[in-house]
Amino acid sequence: MDELIKAVTQKTGISTEQARTAVETVVSHLKGVLPEPLASQLDSFIGGTGAPQGSSGIGGMLGDLGGALGGGGSDPAR
Repeated sequence: MDELIKAVTQKTGISTEQARTAVETVVSHLKGVLPEPLASQLDSFIGGTGAPQGSSGIGGMLGDLGGALGGGGSDPAR
């Protein structure tokens, strides 16, 4: 999660604590609205503790999420 907080801080110019609050708020919201299989894996993606096979961390998760929500599954950050 620290990597994501750092990225938010760099891209927005907000403090680390503000970025941490923002990231934790978004993660909490996602856990509440995502289907259970995705929600239960969110911490491992965000925390960097390992991604499910065939995925590539947060970027892979975002692409997978786009596909699950009807998007093309492409991640513009790649």
